[in-house]
Amino acid sequence: MLSASVTMLGTMTVLVGYSSKYGATEGIAERIASVLRDFGIPTDARRVASVRNVSDYSVCIVGSSSYLGSWRPEASRFVRRYRSELATRPVWLFSSGPLGIAQTGAQHLREVTEARPKQFDEFVETIRPRGTQVFYGALYPERLDRRDRLVRKMPAGFEILPAGDFREWGAIEAWATGISGELVHTFAETK
Repeated sequence: MLSASVTMLGTMTVLVGYSSKYGATEGIAERIASVLRDFGIPTDARRVASVRNVSDYSVCIVGSSSYLGSWRPEASRFVRRYRSELATRPVWLFSSGPLGIAQTGAQHLREVTEARPKQFDEFVETIRPRGTQVFYGALYPERLDRRDRLVRKMPAGFEILPAGDFREWGAIEAWATGISGELVHTFAETK
């Protein structure tokens, strides 16, 4: 997209770290990384469990799937472990998790607001991210482990969580494009 940005951003590397139980959040992280790369921004998408330090990254985008209002433990541990370093660089946080078809209007806003992980309040205070975002997720029953299959059903056998892919790729790409633009602008100002 921005060929001039390749030389401008040569010293910046972005980490898109994620925790994904069944792959939906990994897909979101990969799409975010792809958008940043389209802007010429060197970007690594990696599971947070595989990151041993953040000193190699100028910018961090960290995301996790959310269950019952909480990020996955490995994502929360990652942010807490590296909170000092994360507080010194641009950081964005995202979560995936709400399922449903209300992708517009007041119901959409309510679903996304209610799905905001409780850890975001702590992380806003400790690392001061430039932004937080909640995206719809996906649920494929055939990928669920035994425990999650049982949780998905009410005692009478009624499925309480809808199956399908509810990820809004346009919204994900728009969010990543906004981050890319901010990084290009910020980096250009520091040169």
